[in-house]
Amino acid sequence: MFDHFNLTNKNSNALFLKIKYMPTTTNQCLKSKPFLDTQSSLETNHLKIVRDDASKQKADRTKFLDQLSLNSLKNKDYLVVGATLILMVLSIATFINFQPDMEKLHFERMSTWWGASINYIALTLLVLQLSFLTYLIVLYIKYKPVKAVSNDKLPTCTVIVPAYNEGKLVYETLLSLADSDFPAEKLQILSIDDGSKDDTWQWMLKAKAKLGDRLTIYQQPKNMGKRHALYRGFKEGTGDVFVTVDSDSIVKEDTLRNLVSPFAVNEKCGAVAGNVRVLNKAKGLIPKMLNVSFVFSFEFVRSAQSAIGSVLCTPGALAAYRKDAVMNCLEDWMNQTFMGQPSDIGEDRAITNMILKQGLHVLFQKNAYVYTNIPEKYKSLYKMFVRWERSNVRENIMMSKFAFTKFREESTAGSRILLTMQWVKVIMAYPLLVLLLFFVVTHPVLFVCSSLAGIFVFSSIQMFFYAKKYNIAEAFLAYTYSVFYLFTLFWITPYAIITAGRSGWLTRDLPATA
Repeated sequence: MFDHFNLTNKNSNALFLKIKYMPTTTNQCLKSKPFLDTQSSLETNHLKIVRDDASKQKADRTKFLDQLSLNSLKNKDYLVVGATLILMVLSIATFINFQPDMEKLHFERMSTWWGASINYIALTLLVLQLSFLTYLIVLYIKYKPVKAVSNDKLPTCTVIVPAYNEGKLVYETLLSLADSDFPAEKLQILSIDDGSKDDTWQWMLKAKAKLGDRLTIYQQPKNMGKRHALYRGFKEGTGDVFVTVDSDSIVKEDTLRNLVSPFAVNEKCGAVAGNVRVLNKAKGLIPKMLNVSFVFSFEFVRSAQSAIGSVLCTPGALAAYRKDAVMNCLEDWMNQTFMGQPSDIGEDRAITNMILKQGLHVLFQKNAYVYTNIPEKYKSLYKMFVRWERSNVRENIMMSKFAFTKFREESTAGSRILLTMQWVKVIMAYPLLVLLLFFVVTHPVLFVCSSLAGIFVFSSIQMFFYAKKYNIAEAFLAYTYSVFYLFTLFWITPYAIITAGRSGWLTRDLPATA
């Protein structure tokens, strides 16, 4: 999986010291720092500390994950970012130059009922979005992740890893979980092969051979879907907290501890969402852009949602659930249907809804990182987005059935605001699409210029947020991604709405075997 370092452990020999002594004319005392590969700078004496493969693998993984926060842009990426900025500057200049024409067009539109209606609706939406953004900023400022608790306070934990056609990466996932800073006696790791057609089961067997009793693996008789694999894990798990991790994801050493700590200090915590970052961001421009988008989506939006205990979706890549909360809704979740058909997508948003409905809090832990693979090609990307948007439509309907009741003791106003803004996006999808196509046909230059000017204003929020958190070079991809989305993915939400009843994972193709 990781091209520039090898995570495969070939043996499990204990850490040992290999000392070479060369005669010298003077007596010298050698000192070394533990757990570091070093060589004495002395000319005549050499001390080398050699790690076993497990220690080296763990250190290499940590180094690799840390490097994912650094700038990964290549020359061709800088050209794309530069071209985007030049395009926006030219568009803004043209937009300013078109001001007289725009004022004339605005006057003509306002003289008709439909033109006036469009302007008033646009103004209302702008005020609504700015007000909502302000609300999120206030919540974000209030947000604080829960600090990690000590070993004695940690609950017992069952980690469930469903896998399908994942190849070697499931092995890397399981090893990263086993290397967690979490008491071994409190940690149970289960992995379920959902009828894979590749060598996923062989890699799970290899992980089992290495980890022994720390890992339990199961094989479904045929491909039944992720929800069925998770269901089996929930039924087999013995921990007080269930953690679900996608089989193409790698966690940091402190991820599990940080993720489950809220359950130890908040008895009303029913679920916790992890902080998702992109594992394969060096593989292309799409992963790099999505990484910037993910940072804003999780570290800003979900932080704000967490401040009111109403994170709307615990991501499949990393999430934790109180066992009792899962058992209270497990059968309903497993047998969920939409338009008379079994639901085989959106299992993460669905279980989040059912836990919120119980009056429990759903939180976000910014300090619980998981790095996951995302599509590198346009076709796989839009299929993933279609799946997500279909799930959003379905679960907005489900959430609407309880969100406007007194479903929890605390205030429900925040949850209702979040849901309302979700519905605004859905309801306005078709009117905005029609309006977009109308302006493309009637005023193409004005449409492009005004759209890019708008992107510059609103994407600057994401750009500055990412630049402050990580690095400024990649932050400019916020503009590139917004332009990319406007011209190539604008159709996703309207299409997902009219196809919400369709099922299918859409993106789980066979990977190349290692």
